[in-house]
Order: sequence, then structure tokens, then C-alpha cells
Amino acid sequence: MNMPILSTKLYIPPPRSGYVPRSRLTELLHQGLRRKLTLISAPAGYGKTTLVSEWLTGSNLRSAWLSLDEGDNDPARFLSYLLAALRTMAPGLGEGVFVALQTQASQPPPIEWMLSHILNEVADTLTEPYVLVLDDYHVIESPQVMSAVEFLLERLPSRLHLVMTTRVDPELPLSRLRARDQLTEVRTEDLCFLPDEAAEFMSRVMGLKLERDGMKLLEAQTEGWIAGLQLAALSMKGGQHLTRATHPFNERHPFVLDYLAEEVLKQQSPGVRTFLLRTSILDRMCGPLCEALMRLEVEPSLEITGQAMLEQLERSNLFIVPLDAERGWFRYHHLFAGLLRQRLQAEESKQLGADLHMCASHWYEENGLELEAFQHATETGNVNEAARLVEGGGMPLFFRGALAPVQTWLDSLPTRELDVRPSLRVMYASVQLLSGQLSEAVHHLEAAEMALQNMPQDEETSEVIGHAASIRATLAVSRHDAETIMSESRRALHHLPIGNRAVRTATTWALGYAYQLQGDPVSAGKAYSEAMAVSQSIGHGMITMMSMLGLGAVRQSDNMLHAAADWYRRVLELAGDPPLPIACEAHLGLAKINYEWNDLAAAEKHAEKAIRLAPLLQQTDRIVACELALARVKLAQNDVESASTLWTRAEQHARDHQFTYQMQEVAAVRTSLLLSQHQPAQAALLLQPHEPSISLARANLAQGDVSKALGILVVLREGAEERGLAGERLQVKVIQATALYAHGHKDEAVNLLLQALADAENEGFTRLFLDLGQTMERLLLEAKKSGVLSGYIRNLLDQFNVSTPHGQNLQDRHKASPSGKPTLVEALSSRELEVLRLIAEGLSNTDIASRLFLALSTVKGHNRIIFDKLQVSRRTEAVARARELGLL
Repeated sequence: MNMPILSTKLYIPPPRSGYVPRSRLTELLHQGLRRKLTLISAPAGYGKTTLVSEWLTGSNLRSAWLSLDEGDNDPARFLSYLLAALRTMAPGLGEGVFVALQTQASQPPPIEWMLSHILNEVADTLTEPYVLVLDDYHVIESPQVMSAVEFLLERLPSRLHLVMTTRVDPELPLSRLRARDQLTEVRTEDLCFLPDEAAEFMSRVMGLKLERDGMKLLEAQTEGWIAGLQLAALSMKGGQHLTRATHPFNERHPFVLDYLAEEVLKQQSPGVRTFLLRTSILDRMCGPLCEALMRLEVEPSLEITGQAMLEQLERSNLFIVPLDAERGWFRYHHLFAGLLRQRLQAEESKQLGADLHMCASHWYEENGLELEAFQHATETGNVNEAARLVEGGGMPLFFRGALAPVQTWLDSLPTRELDVRPSLRVMYASVQLLSGQLSEAVHHLEAAEMALQNMPQDEETSEVIGHAASIRATLAVSRHDAETIMSESRRALHHLPIGNRAVRTATTWALGYAYQLQGDPVSAGKAYSEAMAVSQSIGHGMITMMSMLGLGAVRQSDNMLHAAADWYRRVLELAGDPPLPIACEAHLGLAKINYEWNDLAAAEKHAEKAIRLAPLLQQTDRIVACELALARVKLAQNDVESASTLWTRAEQHARDHQFTYQMQEVAAVRTSLLLSQHQPAQAALLLQPHEPSISLARANLAQGDVSKALGILVVLREGAEERGLAGERLQVKVIQATALYAHGHKDEAVNLLLQALADAENEGFTRLFLDLGQTMERLLLEAKKSGVLSGYIRNLLDQFNVSTPHGQNLQDRHKASPSGKPTLVEALSSRELEVLRLIAEGLSNTDIASRLFLALSTVKGHNRIIFDKLQVSRRTEAVARARELGLL
């Protein structure tokens, strides 16, 4: 669930009927298309927006328009609207980023990352020039949004031209752009009406015919300022003499404007005047909304519909701008709106202003525009009403892309308001947690909890306690602190009402993670399944994906590799393209599974994608986990140098950031590196400070201390069986079998290995066996004699022939052998070996395709590669050559 996109912000305001053509300026804009940026900078009332509208309407240029407002200082909201504007040019553009903004509204990926993907797609998609207009850029004050616009400008595709209207020069490298001839500038002196343009405006647009002297006086007073001309004309229509209207102010525009605006209002009927003042509080308006505001007053009443009044104002040139082609939504010219609001404050009571804002808030809420409802509620000073709207009926606004406006409101509240409302403190903590301000979040939690101690316990305070506990549980997740997650989650679920589904669902997910950390996969799976079901029903996409990742991890720990891979792939589908940062975890899971299946190319690809996404998951240990996973892949590929570099980087990062949870895996990968370099003593020394582990057993086994290894493995196996840890139990059994074999207990070793093989066959475990090297290879040859699981054992032995498990494989020994036997230059993959065996059985390409569920063209492609690697040209030669090499 996300905040809706308002299409009115993407609408190009049409030129007024009877507007004055300004060919000298439109030609200047057209010439500027060869540069990156056209900057139209001038004070209010100089016709900046009208000029761009006239230019685009009168040309054949393809364009996108974004009318900016204060709410666009939220980086996620700004990018959402920027993308929505670009998608009016190319529907479907940036679909992956769109999904990211929809599903991760509370914590979107970094804006530069999303912009990079959008701009790459723009460059690939646009086949003709386009113009992107950012109207009213002066409202942007956010450093993050300003930085994003600079990033956008620097990387602007050649077919996209940026036009910016603003009252003040933007914080962009304008000097550099000028020096590179990448900037076209239209400024106040350019926008001023020339005498003939001013005369035409008064005649054609305003319907006034002035004498030559009067026109000269008007030009002198307004200096070509369009808003001044229009206001003067409106006041003159009411009978006000030109000289009296302008003379006393001696060309000082703000005073002229204020006086003329007052004169314009005096000329309106009481009903129109009231309408203008009451509706001035709105940033945009439609007929029904205006009628709702007018119903607050009994006299004077609105004699015509709100829609009819808006259309009448437009016909009267009363500074009103349509926002859609159907003319259902309008806004006042910003300058005029500001003056009306000042007049409203001066003439009416403060209470009426608050009532108008509250009325607008209720109307917006009833019509599903909750952010606008919240913003008007904040203007009333009614903190409770604003807080209720933030809660969003169970799905808080800050979970739906309104993080910045909610935080801005909370920042504006005096401390005394927060002190008497612990619920606001907890809300503040939740917002700061989402924005990465963890220490500030803890501060507000502590203040809230202290205040709650002195308050009576009722349903309201109980919910606040529950929400605070949920936040504390979430803070503990990144530390992998199972005990804290568990206690705080249970406390949260105890206090949170059933109706607070958003917070309860996030808490249930956290509880599942605690169970997972504690080695309770059954309870973890139940919690993740519940969180996923509820999050899907309420549209909480992030918790849905996190729950799927949790279910994948649980299945993986239960040795259900295929089911786990399916969950990870589902997450990647939801994460989009470009993917959300959370896709890092899915890629990491798939890297580990493909590693186990000995599909090292796929494992490497997923690990590299995970590493690219990991830095986006701020304040987590994912970089360490991903680099260690890739290090294992590189080691399996016999690239010890790359594996060592990755390990060093991961180990340093873990120590620098005190990621203690990863230190056991850091030690395990280091052990594998040392064993691959035949340094078991160093590996055992490295593991001394750690608890007994599989890595230590392997180091002892490599040293020849089989008894010590067996002692460790017996304890580990008993613990894994007692806790129901299927993955650890299988791994221990396989290593235990090799230890028994090395200890001379061949029959016991074979029996134990056959048990492990039976558990591993259906899920395709491979590296579990290959990584144990020659001892496992010999043990498999012994197990083969039993005639049990012969197909699986034969496949594993074939993999030993073509794989490189830490430099201990048969192929390396063949190459080092002086026997003169032919060797392969490049090893065959597991799939190529499978195809080769079917060729040897006499199957045709069509039969092989059917057997392996492959396309015929794919089988033929495998044939070509097999022939190249075996250095043969036909099937019979390939079979003969494979037999010589011992591959068949």
C-alpha cells in the first residue's frame, strides 16, 4: 500500500485563450534544446510557467511535466513523481524502480541508485528528443533532492533536455554549465513585457483599450511585470482610475501588488470574495471540495456549484490555473494564493482558518487522499487528529512513502507536546528507525517508556508499550540478538491490539527470525508463514518479501534446497529489475544453493549480484556474508588468490564494525583456505579461541589427529539431532564418515556414508562431498561396491573427475601423472557429462532433449562444446575419447 500519484502534478497547464504570443522567447527556448539545461529564473508573477506551456503547446516537442510542491522535498516522493512524469513519455519506463518505491516506501533504496537505473532506461528507450520540465523548483529545499537533481543533470541522456522554472537560482553548478555551453538562461529582463506586448495583453486578454499616455504610465509602473499588469487591469475593470491605483507606490512591486489585489477583491461580489478567501487554503481544488469549505458559512451562500464557480474564475482571468485536461482540478497562481491567505488571516478569526483546514482534511480523508488530509490537519494545531491520520487506519503513513512529511511534523512539535504524549514519542522512534537515526530512536523510546510508568494502564497505553517493544525487537534484529528479539517481540504481541496489523506483522516476522537464530526451524517457519499471509492481505510488500526470505532460509537449513531456491526466486520476482536491495539476501541464498549443487558459474553470478546490493542494506553485516560466500566459490574454482582477498576484506569489515555474528563463518572460510594450502596446524591454531566446530574437526582430521576429530563430531552430531538441525546433522555425518574411514573403520564409515547419501540424494548435494577431497573419493568408491545408490554415487565420482575441490581432484592428478595418458585441457561441466553419458548409451539428440527436458538446440550446443573440449568431431570419437580419459 503506497500513497497515490496525483496526475494533476503531471499536467501541462494550457495557455490562456487569447494569450500574447512571445516568439522571441519561444525561439530562445527552442535554440536551447542543444544544451543540457534551460533555466527560467525570475520572481513571482513574470509568466515563467505560461511561457513554457506556450512553447510546448506551439511546438511538436514530446515532453513530460512535473509541478513541484513542498511535499516533494521527500526524496522518495520526489523520485516517485519524477518517474511518473517520465512514464508519461514512455509507459513502463523504470518498472523495477517503480516496484521498489511501491513496496519499500518506508525505506527506499538510495535515490542515486534508482536514478542511475532510470537514466539508463531512458537512454535505451527514447528514440527522439524529449523535454522534461521541473516547474516551481524553488520549493525544493531538501539537500538530498538537490543532490539528486544535480546527479540527474550530470548524467542526462543526450535525447532528454531539462527545463527548470524557479524564483531563485538553484544550487547547481551553473558556472560550469555556462563555461561548457550547456546552459540557456531566461531571466527577469527577458520575461518583462515589451511595450507592444503589454498593449496587446491589455487589449486581447484583459479587454481594455487604453490611451497612449495611460499605457505608458502603466508600463512605467509595472516595468513589464505581467502580474502587475493583470492586477491593474482587473482593478480598472471595476472603475478604479489607473493613476490613483499605481501612482502612490512608485514602482515598488510588492506594495503595488498588495494594493491592486485589495482593489481586485473589492470589485468582486460578496459570494466570489468569500469563495476566493475560503479556498485560498488549498494547494489544489475541485468543485466538491470547494463546496465543502463554503458550507461552513451560512451567509453568504454559494449560489452556483463549486465547479461552475471555478470555471467562472478562469473566464475572469482571476489567477486560476487548470491542473487537468478535463478542468476538474485547479490551483491559484502562487502569488495570488499567498495574498489571499494573508487577507484571510487579516479579516477572519484564527478559528475559522483552523475550521477550514479541518474541513479540507475530512474531505481529503473521505476521498482516500490521506497524505493531504494529514497535511491540512497539521495546519489546525490539532495534534491528536494529525497523529490519528499518521496511524493510517493500521498502515501508518510513514510505511507508505510519507516518511519526510511525518518527520517534519514531528520535528516541529514542541518538547512539551511529546512529553505528554508517549505515543508520539514512539511514533517518532519508529520514523527515525526507518530513516536510520538509531540513537535518536532509542532516545525517544526511553523518554516514552519513562513517561508511561506514570500513566494509568489502559488500552491506549498498552498499544504504545507494544509498539515500543516492537521497535526494540527490530533494533535487535540487525545485531542478531535472539534473546532480545524474542523477549521484546513477545511483549509487543501481548500488548498490541489485534487491529494493529502492520506493527503486529512486523513483530511476528522478527519473532520468526529469533526462532531461526535459536535453531528452532519449525517455530520460525510458522511465524514467517503467518507474517507473510497477513502482510500480503494488507499490502505490506517489504514484510512479505522478508517472510519469503525467512521461509527460504528455514527450508535451506532443513536440507530442502529446491524448495528454498523456489522461495528465493519468488523474492527476486517481487524485488523487480533493477532489484530492491533486499534482493541481496535472495541472491546470497541462491549463491549458497548453487554452490552446493556445484554449479559454480551460477553461484558466482548470484554472489556477485549480492555483493553489489549489500552496501544498500545499511547498518547490516550483509557485505561480510556475501564476500565470504563468494570466497568459497573462488576456492572451489581453485582461485585461491581471489578467495584470500575476499576473505581478508570480509574479516576486516567484520572487525571494524564489530559484526561478531559473522566471526564463526569468517573462521570457517579461513580454515578452508588454510587446508587448501596444506596448513592444517595453522587452521587448528586459528580455531582454538572458538567453540568446537566442524571446521576444527576438519583441521584435526587433516593433521592426522583422527581421535580428536571424532570426539568433536560425536558431540556436534548429538547436539544437531537433539535440536532437530537437519543441515548440520547431515554435514557432521558426512565428515564423520571420512574420519571413521581414516581411522580404519571402513564398514562403519561406508554404512554412515550411505545414510548421508540417502538423505542428500533428492536435493542434489554435491559440494558437501567434493570439498572433502581424496578421502571422500576413496570412500565413495568403497560405497559403490554396495550397489546402493549407484547412480548418485557414480555422479559424485564423475564430479570428482571434473571438479577442483581445493586442489585435490583426480583431474589434477591425471595432469601431473607421467603415465602419458591423454588429459583434458578444459573440464566438462556436470550437464556436459550427463549429455555425454546419454550419447554413449546411443540416444539421439531428440531423445536426449526429451530425457533432460531441454530444447533440441540446447542439446546440439552441448554437443559442440563437448566435441571442442574432447578435441573430436563426431559422436563415436567423443565416446572413445571419454573412455580413454576415464570419464565413462
